[in-house]
Amino acid sequence: MATTNLNVRVDENLKKRAETLFNELGMNMSTAINIYLRQAVRKQAIPFELKAPNVETLEAMEEVERMKENPELYKGYKDVEEMMKELLK
Repeated sequence: MATTNLNVRVDENLKKRAETLFNELGMNMSTAINIYLRQAVRKQAIPFELKAPNVETLEAMEEVERMKENPELYKGYKDVEEMMKELLK
């Protein structure tokens, strides 16, 4: 099977995170992209559902970003047991 090169521009952080994930799954970026392309061709569609997040999801995503920027403003837990004790009070 003949191969060809594909050049794609992506966000640097996204690329690093994707490479980490694919490595954990035992594959490289090229294999992952080939899987995606084969599924798209096989299904004749994007191989996953595309939809805009609802308002609640957008608010939750914004909250996570605020928490990342200011972790000192939010309660943290050392383990699940500690968190559950407080939640069940």
